[in-house]
Amino acid sequence: MKPTSDSGGLRIAVIGAGSWGTALANLLAGKGYPVQQWVFEAEVRDQILNHRENQVFLPGVTLSENLTPSNDLGAVVAEKDLLLVVVPSHVMRAVTRDMAASITGAPVVVSASKGIENITHLTMSGILRETLPMIPESRLAVLSGPSFAREVARNVPTAVTLAARDDEVARLVQAAFATPFFRVYTSRDLVGVELGGAVKNVIAIAAGIIDGLGLGLNTRAALITRGLTEMRRLGLRLGANPRTFTGLAGVGDLLLTCTGDLSRNHTVGKKIGEGMKLAQILSEMRMVAEGVKTAKSVYNLSRKLGVEMPISQEIYHILYDDESPRLALQRLMTRDLKHELDDC
Repeated sequence: MKPTSDSGGLRIAVIGAGSWGTALANLLAGKGYPVQQWVFEAEVRDQILNHRENQVFLPGVTLSENLTPSNDLGAVVAEKDLLLVVVPSHVMRAVTRDMAASITGAPVVVSASKGIENITHLTMSGILRETLPMIPESRLAVLSGPSFAREVARNVPTAVTLAARDDEVARLVQAAFATPFFRVYTSRDLVGVELGGAVKNVIAIAAGIIDGLGLGLNTRAALITRGLTEMRRLGLRLGANPRTFTGLAGVGDLLLTCTGDLSRNHTVGKKIGEGMKLAQILSEMRMVAEGVKTAKSVYNLSRKLGVEMPISQEIYHILYDDESPRLALQRLMTRDLKHELDDC
């Protein structure tokens, strides 16, 4: 199952039609692959079919004629070689469970969703192992890194990480996605790549709060650096390679999401810092800010594992206990003084 050229070779399904799912589906379709995309909303399906544009989630981008949208999940995933799952983390379990019966053979399944499930504390690949037991673990992969959907859709040069435990699978997916403007590096560290992609969204909310409060660049730099420390601590506790967090799926994605105006998580944090309530912010957003739900997972998981993550824990209290951002900042700045570097 190797792609013969940019004009064929792999039968691909993309599950999800948010901004990121649509950008990746269009990238693959633009290489000549026939891509079927599962779309939840009938209006989005009709927009893509009739106007070659996802006007709800990725407006202003003309989509390839090789991209075929459908609301029929079973038909989309059947008879495919590669399934790319790009749905919000909180519906990953339900969607993949629903598509399981329609999967034929043993396709490679790639998750490009970022998050940690609230109840189980599983990453997205962990959910896939439970909902798609017919797929060998060697054929699971994850895609992550500093990559705003709108910039990828506009062919802005971007580099990401593709993690898979099987090197042949990694090379296959790497070749499928790689273009002159979308560079794909491979890794074997699924745990580290997924944790980086999830925890950075929580830290990005904190960075947005800093900007909303009108604080300075010193504060933001300290926040990002100490946020990276928290990401690394959790990763080490769960068996990740610490070097992953110095790469694209770690510090790369963290920097982008904490500083970029296109970051939904940063936007949520900034509005909180400006005085808005979370419920109002979310009611005005159609797209998902993954860090809001992931903050709960990270808070509970870190407490269960005994991992020190003070920034992430304060973000939980701000989001779910309506804590004052300024009070949370004061607590962080007046914690017991200590050595900067962890022992491990």
